[in-house]
Amino acid sequence: MRIARVVFLMIWVMIMTNGIEAQQDRTKVLVLFYSDSGGTYELAKEVAKGIEKNGQAIAVIKQTAVSAHPLLKDIPVASADELSAYDGIAFGSPVYFGNISTGMSAFLSKTVDIWQRHALEGIPATVFMSAGSGAGRELAIQGFWNSLAVHGMIIVPSGIRGYEHIDKTTPQGNTVLGTTSLASLKNVARPSESERYLAQLQGEAIAKVASAMKGTFVKAEKTLPVAKADHKNMLKDLGIILPEVPAPAGNYQPFVRSGNLIFINQVALQDGKIVHPGKIGADIDENQARQATEVTMLNVLAVLNKAVDGDLKKVVRCVQLTGIFNTKEGYSKHADLMNIASDLTVKVFGERGKHARGTLGASSLPVNSAVEIQAIFEVE
Repeated sequence: MRIARVVFLMIWVMIMTNGIEAQQDRTKVLVLFYSDSGGTYELAKEVAKGIEKNGQAIAVIKQTAVSAHPLLKDIPVASADELSAYDGIAFGSPVYFGNISTGMSAFLSKTVDIWQRHALEGIPATVFMSAGSGAGRELAIQGFWNSLAVHGMIIVPSGIRGYEHIDKTTPQGNTVLGTTSLASLKNVARPSESERYLAQLQGEAIAKVASAMKGTFVKAEKTLPVAKADHKNMLKDLGIILPEVPAPAGNYQPFVRSGNLIFINQVALQDGKIVHPGKIGADIDENQARQATEVTMLNVLAVLNKAVDGDLKKVVRCVQLTGIFNTKEGYSKHADLMNIASDLTVKVFGERGKHARGTLGASSLPVNSAVEIQAIFEVE
């Protein structure tokens, strides 16, 4: 009897050991998302189902930041440093004005250190998005791809996979780049059954590529040698080109430093001319106003770069941004316009870019600029 027990125990240990080894050998794919109200999370769950469909891969669902939303509050939060531990990553985000969300952008800004170590090179990645009405969804995915390409990740698009099986009697979020959900179209529940189906197929695709590529790339741990050049390269890779510092139009300086604080005021000046001059809602539309806001914030960053002698690593944090907009009476979307400046600041500085903010309207601004931005930065 004792011998039989020993044999049974040995067999049980062998079965458990083989099971653990098989589990460890399975491809591990991270489904990383940011969600405002749960729509992107619903797509994330479908992508995870597709990843695990054939039993060869494990899906790990995490979000980019803690959320108070009832659907999201218990979902674990990923760190940037853990990304290189996965064999593939599926990224999910809402679409904001034809771009990725602020929450996802803030997370990606934390990946500078792993970019310097080449830690994500060769890892397959795919993108899915909650796209509202659908406007700007492909532009947003392509913009997302740019950030992943900087890391040397292998992009896995959806192609026309599954198109023949979706319901074509109602608008769907299918694109050749990745699955989206037309969340603001309420003719059917969103994500629709077709969008869920496409998300699962996208999950199957990333799992297949991740399994095929697993172990073929040795993760380099190189560090760029010159810290001062790091931020310049990062700006270049993010597609950000700082303009020349605008010359003062009067008896003042582009910036003033008081202790560790830098004070900057700028308008939408580019190549000696005001970009989209006039009153928002009367002379120019909101899209033009957003472009003017971006130009203005780039001027602020150019002045800041000069203030720290070209070494943006010296920036401790952005303390305050104040946006002043030349608007017609009754205009109320100042905060939406100012998001352009805030998102750009976080994109450049990550957590250091998160700031206090004020926005207000004015009946007129100097040189008929649509935008003026006042900024305060703390520096070393």
